[in-house]
Amino acid sequence: MTTAATLAEQRATVRHLAQSGSSHREIARQLDVSRASVATILAAPPTKRERLALKVVEAEAAVAQAVAAAQALEAARPAYTFADDETARRWHDTLRAAAAQLVSQADAFADYYPCAGGS
Repeated sequence: MTTAATLAEQRATVRHLAQSGSSHREIARQLDVSRASVATILAAPPTKRERLALKVVEAEAAVAQAVAAAQALEAARPAYTFADDETARRWHDTLRAAAAQLVSQADAFADYYPCAGGS
């Protein structure tokens, strides 16, 4: 049996994929639903639960991208790459700024979800 939360998440995923440029056919194939279902979902305004589910889908994608970027950066090891001074300074400043943003988000998350603070 499909729960309301599962349905809201599926609808949010349909909306997210559509906003990302996927066609109705691609969305239907990926989610194993009909193109008519995709069109119906996209025609109706999102409910509050769907908007919240979409936020979860977007946050999940953003966290996955951040982790993938960190892993790619670790593999590339830019600190051990020969670069001119200007490039090295730019990389350093960019990484410091991005790290500060990530730490800020992790701290906000831990404030909101104390169980996630872990360490």
